[in-house]
Amino acid sequence: MDPVIVVGAGPVGLALSLALAAQGVPSVLLDEGPGSDEPRPARTVVLREDTADLVARLGCSALHDEGLRWTGWRSVRRKQLVRAVPLGEEEGTVPLPSPVHLPQHALAGGLRAAVAAQDLVTMVPFSRIDTLEQDQHGVTVHTRGPGSTWWRGSYLVGCDGARSTVRKLLDIRFPGRTAVERHAVAALRAELPWPGEAVLHRSPPWRSGGSEVTARPLPDGVWRLDWLLPPRGELVTPDALITRIRDTLAGWCGETPPYELLDTGVYTLHHRLARRWRSGRAFLAGDAAHLLGALGTQGLDEGLRDAENLAWKLAQAWHQSASELLLDSYQAERRAAVASRLRAADQSLPILRGGAGLRTLVSGAARGHDTLLADGHLGCGPLGAPPSYTHSPLSPQRAEAHATVGTAPGTPVTDVRVTAPDGKTVRLRDRLGLGHLLVILVAPGTGVWDRRHWLTAGVMPRLVDAVDALPAKAELLVTESYPGATAHTVLLVRPDGHLVAAFSGVRPAELFAAADTARGGGADDARGDEARPTADSDRTADVN
Repeated sequence: MDPVIVVGAGPVGLALSLALAAQGVPSVLLDEGPGSDEPRPARTVVLREDTADLVARLGCSALHDEGLRWTGWRSVRRKQLVRAVPLGEEEGTVPLPSPVHLPQHALAGGLRAAVAAQDLVTMVPFSRIDTLEQDQHGVTVHTRGPGSTWWRGSYLVGCDGARSTVRKLLDIRFPGRTAVERHAVAALRAELPWPGEAVLHRSPPWRSGGSEVTARPLPDGVWRLDWLLPPRGELVTPDALITRIRDTLAGWCGETPPYELLDTGVYTLHHRLARRWRSGRAFLAGDAAHLLGALGTQGLDEGLRDAENLAWKLAQAWHQSASELLLDSYQAERRAAVASRLRAADQSLPILRGGAGLRTLVSGAARGHDTLLADGHLGCGPLGAPPSYTHSPLSPQRAEAHATVGTAPGTPVTDVRVTAPDGKTVRLRDRLGLGHLLVILVAPGTGVWDRRHWLTAGVMPRLVDAVDALPAKAELLVTESYPGATAHTVLLVRPDGHLVAAFSGVRPAELFAAADTARGGGADDARGDEARPTADSDRTADVN
């Protein structure tokens, strides 16, 4: 079969090609540019726990080499500390996960290095598409440039940014709001009072502070400072920006400390959502499908989630063929998730930016407002939490055999330690992104048993048979415990880490049905009823 064509070699396109390669799918990555990125210290990205883990799994070393995990978050209003939140690992507490902050060029460079080491990805620089044609067997595109040629692919994904050529060639509308927020930005090296902590300062007491300024740390004493600007304010001159920098540093440190200015910029945020994310064999992802970023939300986070969601579905289609339901589920899940995020941000903007009318929804307290803003920055609540696909077409109907655990169906699973049949113990997230389902048995005590004993004891033989009979490839794992789960609970997890269902004991028929729904149906007719568990096997296995 022809490779998948990925148009656009930004972080989302690079991540998608790597995610496809991890599942044995070749891709051609058409890069409009030269195959490198200009260093811009003021252009940075914040990755939440799930997207940072995805990037690490794809082989990007930049998170460790050039990124920084925040140790805390501070919200300040005027001269008063409103909230201080510890982040990351801290003994005796369950703090919020720590985001990773790094320059975008470093992230792209790390992903490009991983692509260069991957035989299944063909990178083609200076390739701008100008023609896109589809038929029932694949997609054909023409690129202009030094290597002007025609390319044939099984599927195509447009990851080519806000001005997406793919989206225009597919005649897909991109409605939304323009200039939702404007920010002046500076990257500088200085010693600030909160090493390793991110700070949101609202209504700072100095004249040039504006209504809000944020400081986010990077490695080597570098900080990114963002000042919220009036929506239709005057142009920010270099002199005005220097005044903001000096006044802000003096306000935080008592006097302006020595600093080294590395980069500056002004950027405008838009909120837009493509009407369709799929057109036949062509898809949209990242900024080509959506723009968001106000109130601390991160559009790149959502773009990486697009790539992870789409990769396993295209991999199934490429290797085994896939139902239309499975391919349509990409738009159903991801567009709904981003639309929900955009609604939450647009509803919060009038409250947090001083608009009339809606302000009373958060009863006048600065603390409530700061909590909303922190959600966007830290990856919590409606502005920042990882998406749930509760109403996905891939979600099985609730059945009597289903069990309730600490993770709701459709939401990302908790990253517990798991043991594979070969005896290797790893994080659950390390087993994601390989294109197959995961079946996890909660079996307390297995960690201290010899693997030779528990593989043939209790419910394991019956569960092995049930997993072997599933309509899609699955890996069987065992964990000592899972939040909210009792002993012998069985979890079925999608390749992208979202829970399909949990079962009380080994339920072969219900497990088969849930797995078939999760892959979009269309079980191989060659297996027929022979592969489906018989009525006799529908009984719950004896867990004693």
